[in-house]
Amino acid sequence: MNRTPSRRALLCAAALTALAASGIAQAQTDFPNRPVTFVVPFAAGSATDQLARALGQSLTEQTGQPVVVENKAGASGMLAAQQVARAPADGYSVLITTNTTQAANPHLYKKLPYHPVKDFAPVSGLGKGGQVLVVKADAPYTSVGELLAAARKAPGTLSFGSGSSSSRVAGELFQQMAGVQLLHVPYKSNPLAITDLLGGQINLMFADASTGVPQVQAGKLRALGVTPTRRMAVLPEVPTIDEAGVKGYDMGYWFGAYVVAGSPAAAVDRLNGVFAKALGTAPLQAFFAKSAGVPFPTSPAELAAFQAAETEKWGRVIRAAGIQAE
Repeated sequence: MNRTPSRRALLCAAALTALAASGIAQAQTDFPNRPVTFVVPFAAGSATDQLARALGQSLTEQTGQPVVVENKAGASGMLAAQQVARAPADGYSVLITTNTTQAANPHLYKKLPYHPVKDFAPVSGLGKGGQVLVVKADAPYTSVGELLAAARKAPGTLSFGSGSSSSRVAGELFQQMAGVQLLHVPYKSNPLAITDLLGGQINLMFADASTGVPQVQAGKLRALGVTPTRRMAVLPEVPTIDEAGVKGYDMGYWFGAYVVAGSPAAAVDRLNGVFAKALGTAPLQAFFAKSAGVPFPTSPAELAAFQAAETEKWGRVIRAAGIQAE
């Protein structure tokens, strides 16, 4: 019996293959043609969440497609990163994240449920910012010097909360450079740590500006210092921690967008263009003004190179702070 495919069967198969390829190409060129999901590693109200929602609004305005912002807080961002890493490689699941998941976690944890490089395709840098050292408004210390004096008087009794690797490393580096011992209390996100700080359950924290500054301006928290080497325009009267006596202290953080590795190049390019345009809009400019940050648009290749350099830098900072991988 002759089982050789007929010419007609071969032509049909070729037509189906061409149709499928055409469908894939069309799906890539009209991206997005359905809702996009932004996965955020931190809780609602965090700086990353605020940024993601502003970006989502702009994406909807530019493309007509809705954006679902999903907060997957916990485990220093690992839950969110793992979720996106396991999503279909189609560009519709976007990780709006920070140096926590992409540069710091590899040095803080011996085993990660995702690979910061192999599992993701960089899309664009989004922004850079600084942190603020805050205490409760009625705390007995009104300066970094008074806080350090209290910490030296009772080593290991003052507690600092952190809801991200940036927040934690800022506190750990502060201890190392100032020669004091504090008690670290981890949280799923910075807003949760702020809640306990306001309630008196912890003594201090290094909060991203967009989370901490509004509480300072409302009179609920007191800012003792800021982590960059320059003062923040939103808190011009607050000294840098370097100015306040911990010489050489300098910490910051950054935001970036990633999709699943292997996602169509057309989807990555489209998202990159959408984000670049979004970062120039009034809502995003307002976000950065409020958070004492700056926009940081990049090409995918530039973000990949920046992430590699940042991973090396965060490794040096974490080792210098004496933090042991968990």
